[in-house]
Amino acid sequence: MKIRRKSIPPVALSLTIVAIATAGVAYSPTLYRMFCAATGYGGTVSVNRALKPQANDSIGPEITVRFDANTSPGLEWDFKPVQRAVQTHSGVPTTVYYRATNTSDHTIVGRATYNVTPDSAGYYFNKTECFCFTEQKLEPGESADMPIVFFIDPEMATDIDTRSIRTITLSYTFFRQDSSEEAIAAAKPLREESEARARELATAETADFSNRTPHAR
Repeated sequence: MKIRRKSIPPVALSLTIVAIATAGVAYSPTLYRMFCAATGYGGTVSVNRALKPQANDSIGPEITVRFDANTSPGLEWDFKPVQRAVQTHSGVPTTVYYRATNTSDHTIVGRATYNVTPDSAGYYFNKTECFCFTEQKLEPGESADMPIVFFIDPEMATDIDTRSIRTITLSYTFFRQDSSEEAIAAAKPLREESEARARELATAETADFSNRTPHAR
């Protein structure tokens, strides 16, 4: 006679795992953040913050932020950061630009992804919505200067896993996408979108920042 094992209902199992992971935060905040990043539990944390330092803002140590830009094979774009690196203090919003130029004689659609290294710093790296994860197009010879505003949470200096970090790299990669007539018509104009975003940031007093680094593609 076969003994039939009792199976745990998926919902009950999921709730059990979440309960265990949540309880673990009391013992290991870093482990809990890793769980959230792997499962999506807790979602992306967003905060609205003043674009200029305020008197009551917490200002942390000086951090060097480097910028990296890459393009996939077959994408005829010249893509690079306007500045290779900046020195800022954690807690201070900083604006930088990336520039993309279509070097071909035809319209091309691209899509960017990004990541922050070291990985552990990604949790504390907050930035405004940028040009990534959507289809964007550039006309032949057209260029776009794309603004990014970021700040590093001063709490990074209190985390045992990140308190010694003094250099962070923000890296973007553009991938060529379907550039058929239909895809071109549906894609957003990168130059126009970037110019509109720059004008918006120039007059805004606050902006929405996100502090979770999404998984690429």
